[in-house]
Amino acid sequence: MSKHLSLREAVLSWLEYAGGLPPTPQSIVVLMLQPHWEDVVREVAAAAPREEHPDLYAKTGGDWVPNSRTLLEVSGLGMAARLISEGGPVSVSEVADSFVAFCTGPAPVSERWLLLNGTFPQGTRIPLGRHTLQTFTADELKQTIPMPALNVLQRRSHDLDLITGAPFLHVTDPDRPVTRRPTWFDFTGPRAEAQHWQALLPLMLWDSELLRVDSVFTVARGRLFDLNPRSVPTTIKVHEGQDGKEEEVEVRDTGAFHVPAEHLPALADFCTAISAKIDAVMAGTTHERRILNRRARRLERAARHLLAAYQRTYHDNGVWEVEADELRLDYVIALEALLISPNDPGGRITANMLSRAAALFLTRDHQEEAKGIVRRAYKARSIYVHGDVIQDQTEEEKLKELRNLRLLTLQVILRWLVLTPSDTEDLAPLLDAAVQSPGRENRIDQPLHAFFTTTPPRNRPADITAT
Repeated sequence: MSKHLSLREAVLSWLEYAGGLPPTPQSIVVLMLQPHWEDVVREVAAAAPREEHPDLYAKTGGDWVPNSRTLLEVSGLGMAARLISEGGPVSVSEVADSFVAFCTGPAPVSERWLLLNGTFPQGTRIPLGRHTLQTFTADELKQTIPMPALNVLQRRSHDLDLITGAPFLHVTDPDRPVTRRPTWFDFTGPRAEAQHWQALLPLMLWDSELLRVDSVFTVARGRLFDLNPRSVPTTIKVHEGQDGKEEEVEVRDTGAFHVPAEHLPALADFCTAISAKIDAVMAGTTHERRILNRRARRLERAARHLLAAYQRTYHDNGVWEVEADELRLDYVIALEALLISPNDPGGRITANMLSRAAALFLTRDHQEEAKGIVRRAYKARSIYVHGDVIQDQTEEEKLKELRNLRLLTLQVILRWLVLTPSDTEDLAPLLDAAVQSPGRENRIDQPLHAFFTTTPPRNRPADITAT
């Protein structure tokens, strides 16, 4: 710390003065008007020049000067001063050290953190392309906030309790401003599940239980983790206390997507395999850009519609009645994106969908089941887009059919990824050839058996286990 001793001493002098002020909202304004604060600003400029730390500066009167709002609010120094004026047990030395580290540490790198509604084992850390799926310990989370010394003295301690051990998908996002408040409704681009589909899709293909994005945060470790507890869905858990009385505790609300510790290695292997296949489809080994772009668009469109439907599905039977038909439309679009070829003749969309979906399954019973699901989905889709109402189904039957369509769509996407060659624009010709000739065993059955044997999802499909 000797290199920045003058900055540390300036902060200590300023904090010492804070201890003698009354605990009022105006105290921080008074502190900013004192010569001690001018010393702090001057030493920040000397220890952290703008060319190395531009995020600390703002333009005032035509000149770039250290931004007092950043130094006080973002760093947590202002909160420290308030707690000191209130007589709180604040370690002034730790606060000064944290502030020096805040000003002189590495430049912040903005990240996006997607909070998922599943449950994963402690210590989960799985690469998913550029993303990482990780569960953070309490200590790891504390290191992300600017002033760890104050964590236990603020309500933030409770905030971090809500997400300790929660699963996050995080990825660097250097173009995102680090001072921007995190928000789910981000109008600068696609919704979060659409932006990060390549990392979410392998997890969704691993288990048929629903996995959704609950919240999205902008994080710059050591600079910004503007966690609002209202952004974390919670529920009340009742348990028996030490005195035998029931106690209520607010905990993070999780869904049915649960990964036991013993399944974590298999999940990691599956995600590695699927991420590699997604990368191959999106990049390919061909130099023909037309093929590459068309194939990539197909997969991305299917994934985005699948995720859009997931985000509006709360559990197997948890779909708003007014949205059920729209979710069905999302699934049908996903199927069409992967199974319909631009070279198909007109008037055969439904027939091609039925035969190609069925060709992805290995037994006659499952092929007929797939045809039935697709046929009913197409009929319901046509009724919906023409403004009519499905009248021959009860609400319970409609939800059951919607669940079956969701499970079929998952299997079609997974098998499409396993089978799609990197040098073709779509899988349709291979599936059509398999239907019309006896060669499907080498082209379809064996590759699917090999994949589901070496890197299976949580539950092997019934048609695989039956053959």
